[in-house]
Amino acid sequence: MNKAFTREIEDHGGYCPTCGAVGTDVLQATLAAHVPAEAREHLADSAWFCPHSTCAVAYFDRFDRTVGTDVLTQPVYPKDPAAPICPCFGLTCDDIEADVQEGVVTRVKAHLEQANSGDARCVTMSASGQSCIPAVQRYFMKHRGQ
Repeated sequence: MNKAFTREIEDHGGYCPTCGAVGTDVLQATLAAHVPAEAREHLADSAWFCPHSTCAVAYFDRFDRTVGTDVLTQPVYPKDPAAPICPCFGLTCDDIEADVQEGVVTRVKAHLEQANSGDARCVTMSASGQSCIPAVQRYFMKHRGQ
């Protein structure tokens, strides 16, 4: 087969050594905000966040060195479902579920406006260093369909 018509497998670089989930590449600022200095010392400069909710690993590097959820500076979503799904503005899963139960999108809509503002600090507040908007939308749609 002609290689021009085949798609090469992308190397995401980081697969959690415990659960095998594809990790989210994180910046050093993200690690510094969530991992105590002594726990960060053994990680390489490139590290990933494990997004699997039940995995005990929070961060890992290419050498399979890990930082567990038990050493994080505060609980983080999705590792702890009671932690805010949006740490910047405090939106919780309970807030989203309340919108679903009431048949409104009041809290979610207000949150999306905040999350799209310049006040969002995702790089340091979010454990993945990414915006929470996709997670909020997925959570809302999942519970709306139930």
